[in-house]
Formats: sequence, structure tokens, C-alpha cells
Amino acid sequence: MICNKSPWPALEGGPMAMNNMIEGLIHAGQQVKVLALNTNKYSVDLNTIPEDYRRNTGIELSYIDLSVKPLPAFLNLFTTHSYHVERFKSKDFEKKLIAVLKKSDFDIIQIELVYMSPYIDTIRKYSNAKIFLRAHNIEHLIWMRLSETERNPLKRLYLRHLAETLKVYEYHILDHYDGIIPITKKDAEFFESITRTPVFPVSFGIKMGEAIDEHPEKAENALFHIGAMNWMPNDEGIRWFLDKVWPSLHQKLPGIQLYLAGRNMPGWLTQLRLDNVSVVGEVPDAGEFIRSKSISIAPLLSGSGIRVKIIESMSHAKAVVSTTIGAEGINYTNKKNIMIADTPEEFVDAITWLYNNPRQAEEMGRNARELVRQDHDIEKIIVQLLGFYREIL
Repeated sequence: MICNKSPWPALEGGPMAMNNMIEGLIHAGQQVKVLALNTNKYSVDLNTIPEDYRRNTGIELSYIDLSVKPLPAFLNLFTTHSYHVERFKSKDFEKKLIAVLKKSDFDIIQIELVYMSPYIDTIRKYSNAKIFLRAHNIEHLIWMRLSETERNPLKRLYLRHLAETLKVYEYHILDHYDGIIPITKKDAEFFESITRTPVFPVSFGIKMGEAIDEHPEKAENALFHIGAMNWMPNDEGIRWFLDKVWPSLHQKLPGIQLYLAGRNMPGWLTQLRLDNVSVVGEVPDAGEFIRSKSISIAPLLSGSGIRVKIIESMSHAKAVVSTTIGAEGINYTNKKNIMIADTPEEFVDAITWLYNNPRQAEEMGRNARELVRQDHDIEKIIVQLLGFYREIL
């Protein structure tokens, strides 16, 4: 598996998706080797990775600086190259990849995210393995949606340029793979419409724990959001929620509390001073934090693929309020296992109902957990994945 960031520690959606698949494959008896970028945005000390994880995965890391550099970013406006993809090219990583390919033979090489696609030619040169793309999202769609909601005309123009060049690259590179593994059926339909490469959707899988401890008094009747805040759709969504939803909601429910957790909190949030809003930042145990509150919010206005943190909240039997975009890829039933809200008024109404009806909120949470058990159990997911591998082999 060639990863755009280290799958351990699994503190964000992407690493969680990669790590759960890695551990699921190993549990199913497969041999797995992990080669990942180590970046300024998601930096990991190899020595802090547990010894058994290093032994089971043979994980190796190669550092790359993914900082946006103003001059190259500006000059990219006058090219047809995707600036997103260009940033992931690294001679050091390529050398390490060649060393790995010379040392071992692989049946499958799975590339996580389209941004790592520039290494396909190197893989073809040094390996006979079949190459798969694990498509966590339709990447250009995220940036297209961000451009559509951006108010600053110059920034909107630049975001559209990023989206268009990434779209051209994404369309072109898909035919260079032997198989494509989208994370949702909706994404699979899109990929099937533009490539001849075999496509098979395999959703995000999660290790289902034991039956939940049904003592609702342990959870505070409060709102929470958890997610990496350096992912632009999360930043955009929380800005929208605090600006458009929170004033009316707080006026209607003056006692309600909102907790914001996640890595890389921006300055505008850490300096925020709003009544009943607590900016928690990174938490040592995401599961413990999720279990301590009752209602999860996912106010996403852009994005693609599937929102791992929604699935995680559902797996802990939490009621979730999300936009339609946020809930994409989840086989939900509105008002049974999730609440869908696309306007500030709908968000206020949905949260108010859940807050005032905690027993019904608990029932929705149990329904949500059952949905995760049916559709996102990692053991079932790995069986599907291995079937697709064998079909291509």
C-alpha cells in the first residue's frame, strides 16, 4: 500500500480508512507492506509507531514538504498541470519505492488517493504487480464545490483553476490502473462513466466493538463536531454553522453546549469566544470523546466520498445531523438513523428535536449503529475487497 500519509496513528478520516483496511487485510491472513509519505501536515516519528505494527506492516516513511509555496502556486496558473499532484512528487520517495520493489515481489500494489499516481510508471518499471487506486473521493469535485461556495472572486477563480486541472489529471490517469476501488457506489458510477478500468466500490470499514453500554446518563446532552480542521470542507462547514445556525439555535436553546474537537485547529477557532462553545482541539481518545456527548453535527457544504467521522459517530450509537453532501455514500434513512438538514432552519429544527427528545435520539443512535454493522463491518468489507483483487488477478 502506497499512502499519501502515514496510516498510523489513525487520527483523521484518511488514515483511519487506510489503517482499518491494513489491519483488516492482515487479520484476513494477507501480507501487507506500507510505504507512506511523512509530511509537514501529518508528521509521524517512526519510533513512536508500536513495534508490532511496524513488524506486521514493514512500514517505511519518506518525508516531503507539502507547504503551499506562493511562487510555484502562482506560476501554476499559467500551466495545465495540477498543482495538487505536482506537490506529491518526490525523488526521495521514488528512490525508496524502487528499493522496496527490487527487494520484494507483490501481487497487488494499492495506491491511496489519486495524488500518488505519478509513481505508476516507476511501479510498472520495477514490478509486475496489478495496480489499484483506492479512491477516497472524487478529488476534483471537492475543489469544484469549494470554488462554488467561495465569496472572494480571486480566490474563487484560483480554486476553480485547481479543480479544473485536477479534473483533467483525474480523468486521464484512471485508465493507467488495473482496478479502481471507490469508497461509495455513487463515486463508482462516476468512475465507470469515464474509464474502461474495472471499478468496484468498497466502503469504509470499521471494527465493530462489543455491544454498547446503554447508560445514557453518562453522555452529556450536547452537540459535538470532530474532524481535522486543516481539511477545507470541515473549516468551511464549521464557519457556516457558527455564523448561520448557532445564533438562532443558542437563542432557542440557551442551555445547549457545543464542543469542537479535532487536529489542527485554526487561529480563528482557538481565539473564538462564544457562549457555550468549547474549542477542545485534538483529543487523546476520539471514541471516548464521541461517547461523552449525545448529538454529532456534520455541517458539510462541500466534499466527496464518505465522511469517516460520521461513520465513527454512528458506530458509537450517536444521533447525527448532517447535510445531504455530508451524508453522501451512506445508505441512510432520514429521521431513522440520521437527520438530514441543508439549511440553517432545518439544522435548528433537527437539533432542537433531538435535544428535547433524548430517548428518541438514543433510538436513532442505535439504528445508526445497526446501519454501520450491516454496511461497514471491516470483516465484510475485506471479503469484498479480496474478491475484487482475485477477479483482476
